Amino acid sequence: EIYGTLGLDYDLALSTRPEGFLGTIEDWDEAEAALTKVLNNWEESKGKAWTLNPEDGAFYGPKIDITVYDALGRKFQCATVQLDFQLPLRFKLSFVNSKGEFEVPVIVHRAIMGSFERMIAILTEHFAAKWPLWLSPKQVMIVPISQTAYEYAEEVKAAFYKAKFFVEFDSRDMTMQKKVRDAQLAQFNYILVVGEQEKEKKTVNVRTRNNKVLGEKSVQDMIAVLSKERDERCLESLLSPPPKQDKASK
Repeated sequence: EIYGTLGLDYDLALSTRPEGFLGTIEDWDEAEAALTKVLNNWEESKGKAWTLNPEDGAFYGPKIDITVYDALGRKFQCATVQLDFQLPLRFKLSFVNSKGEFEVPVIVHRAIMGSFERMIAILTEHFAAKWPLWLSPKQVMIVPISQTAYEYAEEVKAAFYKAKFFVEFDSRDMTMQKKVRDAQLAQFNYILVVGEQEKEKKTVNVRTRNNKVLGEKSVQDMIAVLSKERDERCLESLLSPPPKQDKASK
């Protein structure tokens, strides 16, 4: 679910008992059978095959390794789910089951991101620093055409800030074209240009970081659409989606 939300392709593999293992073979066989069942259910639901990594498990239990692929097709081993039978025994852990009997638990080591810093690096390259709106630290830039629109620009900024967007207002003494270009280079998802005409109509003139000019839209309509794009964690712009690829051309 997490990797699908981030737009990353992934594969699963079962890593089995290594040579220097702890515990009994019976426990390992039971654990590997349980993970195999989970992977078979995943394969049936997703239509993707999993692979086997013989003797690559941890010394205390077998594991499911998840390999992700970035936009360039490079693979990274990130997430892992490991079954640990040994620590509960060494710590003498137990719980009372539904029959009122003491039972030794199994610890599940579950790391979805792996190293957080490494995952950020992978995502930065995967998106080529063009973060989707819900992940972007630079979501909206307000660009006034002239100083006469500064007050309205502040009003628009306040409206987006109230809707919980990362929004900035470029008040530098530069041309509108230069400000728009700088915002695009800074990878702001949306650049909203405002002037006297927009002030009268309570609208904004919308551009994207990819230099798509989307025309005038009301402030409230923009907030509604961008809120939907953010809250639904869309990977592409709802206002300027990429063209659909013809399957025959792939």
